[in-house]
Amino acid sequence: MNESPASLRRRLRAARRGLGAARQRAHAAAAATWLARETQLHNARHIALYFAADGELDPWPLMALLPRGVRRWYLPVLHPFRAGRLWFARYRPIDPMRPNRFGIPEPQRRGHQLCPAQTLDLVLLPLVGFDTRCNRIGMGGGFYDRSFAFLLGRRHWHRPLLIGLAHECQRVDAIERRPWDVPLDAVVTERGIYWGEFRVARGE
Repeated sequence: MNESPASLRRRLRAARRGLGAARQRAHAAAAATWLARETQLHNARHIALYFAADGELDPWPLMALLPRGVRRWYLPVLHPFRAGRLWFARYRPIDPMRPNRFGIPEPQRRGHQLCPAQTLDLVLLPLVGFDTRCNRIGMGGGFYDRSFAFLLGRRHWHRPLLIGLAHECQRVDAIERRPWDVPLDAVVTERGIYWGEFRVARGE
């Protein structure tokens, strides 16, 4: 019997939570090291992160590993006018934060610091499950898919690179892609980088 999407999400979320805090931190550090080795990412100037929750792989160690330079960091915020979509707000450590309706911290002072998804260079995003073709299972709300739907039709202009972060225990054999699913360019785990179109760099 095929596993239902809801059951699969529950199982994968339980698997990442079951790793424990120490292994989660170690996996985040290892994934950041893999990413920092990709020199093409060093030119990214506008990078979106997220606050990890529920056992998600933490993207923040990457901030300390990328070469210093003119770089801006952003966090996803619920779109103020279009339900189910995201904008991205500039993040600085001194900025006050406030929880959104899901309890996720967002920068409190926004104004002109908001930017649409199209203007980013690199987006690190969480996921519940993935396969080696870089298909992603999200939480089911569709926020990232709706926000980056413009990538489904136009692939050859300046566009953000979408990289999912996950623990290796979140990998599944295959995910059936639906017409509205936006595939990732890569997925990074503690063991290495899975690139789209079966390109993969793996650790031992």
